[in-house]
Amino acid sequence: MMLIQLSSALSVGLIDQIGAMGTAWLRLTMGALMFLLIARAPLRSVRRRDVPGLLGLGAASGLMTVAFLSAIDRIPLGTAVAIEFLGPLTVAAVRSRSPRMLAWPMLALVGVVLLTEPWQGEVDPVGVGFALLAGLGWGVYILLTQKIGDRFSGITSLSLTIPIAAVMAAFVGVPEAGGSLDLWVLLTAAGLALLAPVLPFGLEMLALRRMTHTAFGTLMALEPAFGVLLGLFVLHQIPSVLQVAGIVLVVAAGAGAQLGGRREPAAPDPDPETDLQNRIVEEFS
Repeated sequence: MMLIQLSSALSVGLIDQIGAMGTAWLRLTMGALMFLLIARAPLRSVRRRDVPGLLGLGAASGLMTVAFLSAIDRIPLGTAVAIEFLGPLTVAAVRSRSPRMLAWPMLALVGVVLLTEPWQGEVDPVGVGFALLAGLGWGVYILLTQKIGDRFSGITSLSLTIPIAAVMAAFVGVPEAGGSLDLWVLLTAAGLALLAPVLPFGLEMLALRRMTHTAFGTLMALEPAFGVLLGLFVLHQIPSVLQVAGIVLVVAAGAGAQLGGRREPAAPDPDPETDLQNRIVEEFS
């Protein structure tokens, strides 16, 4: 969470140079190259039934990145994270199979209203829309990451899905960033890509293979707080008292949705071609 929000806060400068969608595409592209260097893409292990999930996870990763960076280009970082968090919180509540758990996303929604302060007349509906779209991508990402993580060991699936995300983001990112690329921009994007998606997505993949959707979504309740803190210290975005109260409600909603539980990771299908590499990846992870 710290790495993701730090990368988001530091991305603001790059967004000013090449645009939000251009930044998202370049970060994903650099991240894809890093994943391909870290873990060889297990192409021989991919079966026909895996393709929809891989494409879906790649699309969700791309949507989440493009939409979120577009959101923070318009609204404060902490507000964008809180709105985006409605996605995984709703996943946690729905997966609990208890109607009463749906009260927690509603509480978080109240917190989001306090954060956006619509009565002030300064709400950016486009920025809020992008944050909601990022939340949709985040919710789908959580569901598909656990499924794909069960199929492929370690972080090898990310060497498949992040390149897919980069290709999809290229449709909107290349036209925006195309004429503004130089060595400094590329090096900056590489550093940001290491902060996110490389390290956090790898850690999330490993976590989701061992946890329930609900436990993961609940732990992610702290993400808006990280967003506010880094927005304050890095971007100097000072929240009002009501906005702090809104963040507290969002975090409390995530904590209230806790049903917990450790999930035994499903064993991937055996494949002699990749078994040794997978065991090495698992050993280091």
